[in-house]
Amino acid sequence: MIIETAGKILESNNLCDHCLGRLFAKLGRGTNGERGKAIRFVLNMERSAKGLPPFEKPETCELCGNVFDRIPELVEELENVSSGIEFETFLVGSRFPPEVREKEETLWREFGIETAEPINREFNRELGKAFGRVVGKETSRDPDVVFIVESYSGKIELQINPLYIYGRYRKLVRGIPQTPLPDFEDSVASIVCRPFSKASGGKCVFKGAGREDVDVRMLGNGRPFIVEIKRPRRRNLDLNAIAEEINASGRVEVLNLHLVSAKEAEEVLTGNHRKEYLALVRVDDGVTPEEAREVAERLRGIEIHQRTPWRVRKARADRIRIKKVHEAEARWLDGRHFELRLVTDGGLYIKELVSGDRGRTSPSVSELLGKPAWCERLDVLNILDD
Repeated sequence: MIIETAGKILESNNLCDHCLGRLFAKLGRGTNGERGKAIRFVLNMERSAKGLPPFEKPETCELCGNVFDRIPELVEELENVSSGIEFETFLVGSRFPPEVREKEETLWREFGIETAEPINREFNRELGKAFGRVVGKETSRDPDVVFIVESYSGKIELQINPLYIYGRYRKLVRGIPQTPLPDFEDSVASIVCRPFSKASGGKCVFKGAGREDVDVRMLGNGRPFIVEIKRPRRRNLDLNAIAEEINASGRVEVLNLHLVSAKEAEEVLTGNHRKEYLALVRVDDGVTPEEAREVAERLRGIEIHQRTPWRVRKARADRIRIKKVHEAEARWLDGRHFELRLVTDGGLYIKELVSGDRGRTSPSVSELLGKPAWCERLDVLNILDD
């Protein structure tokens, strides 16, 4: 049946071995070029026995225009385009003119072909194999780089996939925003990103799993973050050396840097973590040790109804969030101050939990005390992973 069908096709179509073999791609093993050559050979043996002329391989294939003969020169172009780019894995894609795909599909319908594969799939595979042999790299479904080849013009687009690095940062001093802000020379993001950009040759984007205010330190085990490096020219980064350079700033420290996948990065950034805080509470009307202790006892295990704080109302949706205080401990310091250690759901604004924010947070420390209270100083002690 294969030989009979192939004979009918070649009677009206001048096809190269690739395009002939691709019509039967789902049958047997080997490349389409090998398959087409074998089919032509057997078909011509039968025709010779019948005294018929052979189906010679055409000088120019009517379907593909001998595009597969261009693979060696395209391999050289792929090398040129990727010169100076570090990568271990790659993928090749291609674009073919619509008329080529339409002619191919017309051929399938005309001869009832159900065993074929599209021309671009074979072209991608064969070009990828040839390029991989030359550069000693492997193809992958999750590649470092992607080449998109215009099959006939030879134009090549190079897509360099980003790197994702997970870490945790500790902000050791107050007065530094997490991301760049006007009137601030530096930020956690700029301190972290400078060495990454220098080492990779790419553009660094910093993404924190939540944020703390400018005047709040981030201590303890540090806040999770992701560094996304777009179009890196170098992928083999010395993460220990980068960490040392960041930590030498004396203002920000990073811990546990390691590469992650895009999916893992997304999970880090979308997770909702409990947080441990230490707040210095000021009560101008005075506070006793008993009052401080009672506030902590009443906060422990309570649900807080918190409307979007007044100070961030322009940047956040105005709605009521319900968050829980899981742990609360108080340490009285003097007649106007006590420390409050809290473990809460992520997303609870602690300064407003203390002040009440004009009644937008309830209950609050001010409400429980029956007199105004303010958060004079705040530290994030730990981010508690699930």
